[in-house]
Amino acid sequence: MQSAQKLKVLFITSEIYPLCKTGGLGDVSASLPVALQNLQTDIKILLPGYPSVMQGVKYKRKISEFKELQHFPPTTLLAGKLALSKTESLSVLVIDCPGLYAREGGPYLDAGGYDWPDNALRFGLLSKIGAILSSDASPLKWQPDIAHCNDWQSGLTPAYLHFHSGAKAPTVITIHNLAFQGNFAPGTVIQLGLPASSFNVHGVEYYGNLSFLKAGIYYADHITTVSSNYAKEIQKEPLGFGMQGLLTTRSKQLTGIINGIDIEKWNPETDPHLAKNYSSKKLSNKSFNKAVLQQRMGLDVDDAIPLFGVISRLTYQKGTDLLIQIIPDFVKLPAQLVILGSTHVELEAQLMSLAKEYPQSIAVKIGFDEALSHLIEAGSDCFLMPSRFEPCGLNQMYSQRYGTPPIVHATGGLVDTVVNLTPDTLANGTASGFSFSPITTGNLFSTIQLVVETYRNTKTWQKLQKNAMAKDFSWQASAAAYQEIYRSLIA
Repeated sequence: MQSAQKLKVLFITSEIYPLCKTGGLGDVSASLPVALQNLQTDIKILLPGYPSVMQGVKYKRKISEFKELQHFPPTTLLAGKLALSKTESLSVLVIDCPGLYAREGGPYLDAGGYDWPDNALRFGLLSKIGAILSSDASPLKWQPDIAHCNDWQSGLTPAYLHFHSGAKAPTVITIHNLAFQGNFAPGTVIQLGLPASSFNVHGVEYYGNLSFLKAGIYYADHITTVSSNYAKEIQKEPLGFGMQGLLTTRSKQLTGIINGIDIEKWNPETDPHLAKNYSSKKLSNKSFNKAVLQQRMGLDVDDAIPLFGVISRLTYQKGTDLLIQIIPDFVKLPAQLVILGSTHVELEAQLMSLAKEYPQSIAVKIGFDEALSHLIEAGSDCFLMPSRFEPCGLNQMYSQRYGTPPIVHATGGLVDTVVNLTPDTLANGTASGFSFSPITTGNLFSTIQLVVETYRNTKTWQKLQKNAMAKDFSWQASAAAYQEIYRSLIA
């Protein structure tokens, strides 16, 4: 299927910014394809037709129908364009199946926060259409050289292709977070049209259930994950989440490639969401954003008090519970905290209670607010990211770009992207933040104390900020690494 000209890639994903996003996958699904396009790759994005996708994709036209697709409802395939900026757009293929996708709520959860009961069918269809379009069964003239799957939601594509007897594209699956595995009852195997023989340890079976992600890891021609350190971590407990044995046996086909960020969208010199733009050469304007953030969130407006920012899912994985435990000592430093996020109802309630108890020092907004997230990155002095595990992480890269040194637990992609402040790293110009391990409330709080002390040393703090802002987190090198894997698979 290899093109004599451009490399052709079908990028199969369940979310894409700005149409639908629950985490880093949404950002990556927009920015990596753009970076690949810039390297002369012919790429198309395959997406479920959620209401936000149907509304946001422009110039839609019907290009195929699957009226009698065994095991699935009648489905229409649409082609259109997703404009990301005035100069950048992506070619998008949309699976229009109203019975599965035209509903209120999120991509995976209903309005009450519960999994959609038919998620196996919803993302089985995404995987199935991805497999059809990546084989000689495709009704389209455009034939991909590579099918690039992402997380469990498209994990069955390599399995469907494995059992397809005709010509087919090689497959790559990217693990954005191994903790989310897409596990369903064993009967789902037959319901989704997979052969019964696939339900064993050398196939899609995972502790007695069907696992979409295990299927992808087992059958894909190559596996990538979103940082080199995370690629090592998932081959052993505890971060292998039961799949460490399989990943170890496939280690020669496993590559860690750090995510990039959109350096145009996340640029303090041009960011339209900021009260004042700034650069490493004009850091004084950063404090103006801090004052605006303090005022907007109802905190005391005081540049002398270090302001810490959090933008996160409020979960155990992200260390939100550890942060809650140290708040009484934190506010006495003194220090301030702005939190933007949602997910865990109990943790949300605890944070809101603390914000009421310490209104001049703690501010919490539940939900997602893109403009506020940019202002928090710019207006905070330090970004808090005490994740128990973090495959890659994006906010620590945004923070460094905005001169907001992050505190991170030394895990996953946080190790690969944040250089801990020490006398040596400060002297050689590589220090860009603060890291600690093991992850305990004591280590977290002592690192925050170090930040407060360092913040008072203006010369050291500004050097740290400038080091961080000078780092290159663009997608260029990462996209080239993906392209190298694609070419190796079709060589």
